[in-house]
Amino acid sequence: MTRKSWVVMAVVLAPCLAMAKPGAREGSEQARESERQERSEQRMERAEQRMRLRQVLTLSDALELDNAQALKMEETLRQFDEKRRPLREQVRDAARTLHQAARGDSTALAQVDTAAQRAFEARERIASLDREMYQALARGLPPEKRAKLALALARGGGKHMGLWKGESFKGLRGDD
Repeated sequence: MTRKSWVVMAVVLAPCLAMAKPGAREGSEQARESERQERSEQRMERAEQRMRLRQVLTLSDALELDNAQALKMEETLRQFDEKRRPLREQVRDAARTLHQAARGDSTALAQVDTAAQRAFEARERIASLDREMYQALARGLPPEKRAKLALALARGGGKHMGLWKGESFKGLRGDD
């Protein structure tokens, strides 16, 4: 190559090399990771809202509630979901650690007992919140509706039902 072509190539490539410095690449990777994290959080929030709506529909149908009562129930469910969210995240983190340990990750193997204990403790607190939620929802209901509420919550309260697949609410009313 001639001296002139080297100079031309240097002039053309210099801006590209300047933009590709390692610090800039790491910054853009961090930005992409934070965007991914934000999108993941938004998806989780939307999924939680859909699950709560499904739960409200299931419970209000099982208890034959009017719109005002269903809205009140939705607010109560939202408050308990907010309390439950960090506990579910704790269970997910512990499960992630346990999965890594099960695959033989040496750093995760040292954390197995701690992760299992954290998961069990979080699940106990979630069960305690479920009892509190039942008491809050059952307040003021007649015994027949409290029984229906307990049955609906024991069956998952709409969280895991196939409502999107066209299944009916009949099973919650005791019609089956």
